[in-house]
Amino acid sequence: MNNMVPKSPIDTLRAAAFAALGMLWLVHAGPAAAQAPDRRGDCHIGIYQLRGGGDVDIGLTDGDHLRWRRKDGTTGALSQTADGSWTSTLGWTGRPDGKRVSFSDCRAGQITFDGVPGRRIALDVTETTFQGAGVRLAGRLVLPKGDSRVPIVVLVHGSEHFSAREFYTLQRQLPTEGIGVFVYDKRGTGASGGLYSQSYLLLADDAIAAMREAKRLAGDRAGRIGYQAGSQGGWVAPLAAKIEPVDFVIVGFGLAVSPLDEDREAIALDMTRRGYGPDVMAKAMQVADATAAVMRSGFREGYDQLAAVRKKYAGEAWFKHVHGDFSFFLLGTPTATLREKGPALLAGVPADYDPMPVLRNLDTPQLWILGEDDTDAPSAETARRLRGLIAQGKPITLAMFPHADHGIYEYETKADGERVSTRNPDGYFAMMRDFIRNERLEKHYGSSTIVGPAGH
Repeated sequence: MNNMVPKSPIDTLRAAAFAALGMLWLVHAGPAAAQAPDRRGDCHIGIYQLRGGGDVDIGLTDGDHLRWRRKDGTTGALSQTADGSWTSTLGWTGRPDGKRVSFSDCRAGQITFDGVPGRRIALDVTETTFQGAGVRLAGRLVLPKGDSRVPIVVLVHGSEHFSAREFYTLQRQLPTEGIGVFVYDKRGTGASGGLYSQSYLLLADDAIAAMREAKRLAGDRAGRIGYQAGSQGGWVAPLAAKIEPVDFVIVGFGLAVSPLDEDREAIALDMTRRGYGPDVMAKAMQVADATAAVMRSGFREGYDQLAAVRKKYAGEAWFKHVHGDFSFFLLGTPTATLREKGPALLAGVPADYDPMPVLRNLDTPQLWILGEDDTDAPSAETARRLRGLIAQGKPITLAMFPHADHGIYEYETKADGERVSTRNPDGYFAMMRDFIRNERLEKHYGSSTIVGPAGH
């Protein structure tokens, strides 16, 4: 719940690719746009305590909209009307939900949310720049008001290109629960320097630098400290924890398989969801083999094999449903463009990276939260592997949310089969909060099923 998650761990490939081709690309039906344009209402961004209990976060999203989020997982997009008030639509459906929101002038920090007044919650915010692995990174420490010792979580990115400091809402939600948050722009994004990279080792080194900076800034207020990572961060955060120990790691919608295996699993799921049998599955795996060959070569080789499967199968009905995680892009992009743009788009991603050696040898308590219906990073094999590690006594707790796609987003299915995100499931935020606080979970968090030591 980085709250601006890419749809898949390697989604930055498609983001950069579409940008290179001059196309508009939004990170997900759920998360917001990759860049923040000129906007209305930015001064209203913050978290507000509502009269009668509860709070609501107001944050950035795509276009000139804002997005509200509550800790029960409900959310909506806000559009400003001619009279200065804001109307809401459900999740990312674009369908009005009847809620109206209005704000005072920015200095007063007041809100009326769905008829309930509220006031902005004050937090201790420290902006910083710090040295990552050869680059200067921009970060921010957000603490609850006061001088008490608090746990601190460092937010580790997915594969997105946008500024985490601008878009991640956990930086406000968790501090209102007595938890400090350190959020930083990954290299090559936002206010951070350097070139964008998907090298997991490089990103892990940056995460370690962020953790050290969070400790330094928090001083005597720093209690237990760890990582919360979404999507691609599920490969990065455990690696960082293995290099330099922390107290905990939370992974949401991440994978215990390689990026290439992710693509194969996603293609297999594409075919299964469409009702195709073993004969078509075998053909689809030939497509996966061809796109993997291009990826493994760093976009230097494999184009004859790719052209051959495209020519052989393009006329068959199933072929148009091959999406995978990156295969759709390779299949739909001219070879000359792939040769020219591909090496930069790949940006160091280790396509065959196997995360299991790290996970087998990591003694840090971990909470993995997966969606059973994840179509971009299919969770079945990852869940099977994690259950195996749990059985071997590794300190891993696995939570599975039914009817949740990538990003742990519940969804509606349109007539054409496309999914539209509606909300995070109830219990998702509370589960992370409780694990950060004391490494223990309650018996029930919404509709999730939980196995592992923290769930006992």
